[in-house]
Amino acid sequence: MRTYKGRGFAPAEADPFGWHATTPFCPKSGERKSSSGGTPSWTAVFAEALCRVADRDPRVVAITAAMPDGTGLDRFAERHPDRVYDVGIAEQHAVTFAAGLAAEGLRPVCAIYSTFLQRAFDQIVHDVALQELPVSFALDRAGLVGADGPTHHGVLDLAYLRAIPNMVIAAPRDENELQHLLATAIESGRPFALRFPRGAARGVPMDPEPKPVAVGRGELLRVGDDVALVALGKTVPAAEAAAELLAEKGITASVVDARYVKPLDAELTTAVAERTGLVVAIEDHMRAGGFGSAILELLSERAPDARVLRLGIGDRFVEHGDADEQWREEGMDSASIAKVVERALDGGADA
Repeated sequence: MRTYKGRGFAPAEADPFGWHATTPFCPKSGERKSSSGGTPSWTAVFAEALCRVADRDPRVVAITAAMPDGTGLDRFAERHPDRVYDVGIAEQHAVTFAAGLAAEGLRPVCAIYSTFLQRAFDQIVHDVALQELPVSFALDRAGLVGADGPTHHGVLDLAYLRAIPNMVIAAPRDENELQHLLATAIESGRPFALRFPRGAARGVPMDPEPKPVAVGRGELLRVGDDVALVALGKTVPAAEAAAELLAEKGITASVVDARYVKPLDAELTTAVAERTGLVVAIEDHMRAGGFGSAILELLSERAPDARVLRLGIGDRFVEHGDADEQWREEGMDSASIAKVVERALDGGADA
C-alpha cells in the first residue's frame, strides 16, 4: 500500500508476522468467510467484491483516508498492494486525488465512512461531479451505527449528494446486491455513490461474480393493493417483514426495493403509487432532504393524488445506543412500519 501519511500496510511479502498469509478473506478462491466463521460484515463483502472487480479490471484503484482496516482496503491491499493509496486523515485530498486519477483513465474507488465524506463536499462538487469523472464512493457505516454515536451516524449523505448534478446514488438491500452495485458503479463511467451499513450482512447466497445492473432501476418484491412500502438499502428487509405483519390483518402491501435514490425508478414508483394510493418511503437517513423527500418530489408531479408518508430519522442528533433500539425509536422497524400503515388506512395523521 502506498501511504502518504497516516496509517498504511506493506505488501504481503514485507510482513514478517505472516498476518497477510492468514487473513480469512479475499483468498484466491474468492471464498466468502468471516473471522468467526459466521456471516461476514458488509465491509468484508465490499472488500471481496472490490478484489474481484479489480482482478479483471486493471484500471481499478482504491483510496482511503487513514482507514484501511475500517473500510476493508487492508484486505484489498493483500491482493493488489500497488493499487491502494492511504492519504491520511485528509478526505478532501482523497477525493481530489481520486479525480486526478480518474482524469488519467483509472477507475478510483474512494472508501470513506459516510459521516466523514461530508468533509469533502466541495471536492465532490468541483473536482468530480462538475467534470463528470468516474469516481466511485463507497460509503461505509451509512445510517445509524449504534454505539459509535452522533459523530459517526451516516445520516446526511443522501441529502447532500442527491443535490449534486451528475451524481448516481445507490444502496443495496443485501450483500449480493452490494457486489453487483459496486460493479455497476465502476462500469458506469460516472460519479457514483454506494452506501452500505455497519455490521453483519444478511447471509444471502452470493452470485459467483459481481456484474453490473441497470442504473436507475428498482425491484418490485411483493404486490399488494392497499399500500406501497418503498424502501431503501437496509430498510428493505424491515419493509418485507412489515408486509407480513400487515397481511395477518388483511392488508396487502406492495414492497419495492428502490435500490437507487438518484436516479429514482420513476416508472416503478409511479406505478405502485397509482395502484395503492398510499406510499410509505422508508430510509435509514434523516427525513429532511433524503430518500422520502425525493419520492415526494417525484410523485408531486407524476401521481399528485397519492398520499406519501416518510419514515426515517427526525430533526435531531441520535445519541449512542443499541442499533436495534435506535431503529425502534425512529420508527424504522417492521412493527413500527406496520403501525404507521394501519393508522394511515384508518384515517390517522401523517407520520
